[in-house]
Amino acid sequence: MVHITFIQPDGSSKSMQAVAGRSLMEAAVRHNVAGIAAECGGSCSCGTCHVHVDPAWQERLGAAGGDEAATLDYASNLQPNSRLACQIVVGEALDGLVVRVAAAA
Repeated sequence: MVHITFIQPDGSSKSMQAVAGRSLMEAAVRHNVAGIAAECGGSCSCGTCHVHVDPAWQERLGAAGGDEAATLDYASNLQPNSRLACQIVVGEALDGLVVRVAAAA
């Protein structure tokens, strides 16, 4: 299991154990993280799992590319560290990952 922390726009946080090999979005949905609607079910087409990767982790995860970047073009509160949680696969290298749920416009 991989330890993940989601921080809400109001500063409150929720930590959880995520299953390696699954997406960050799946962990958020499984643990009822507010602000992660996951309307498309992880197909990278809706942007409702938009998160901001903590700067300490941004280099490890890199920037969004391809379809993810195109979907994020329509997101509100877009930042250089914006990612879709459905496109981040949880693995042991991400143990301790911190992400912030993007605030709705």
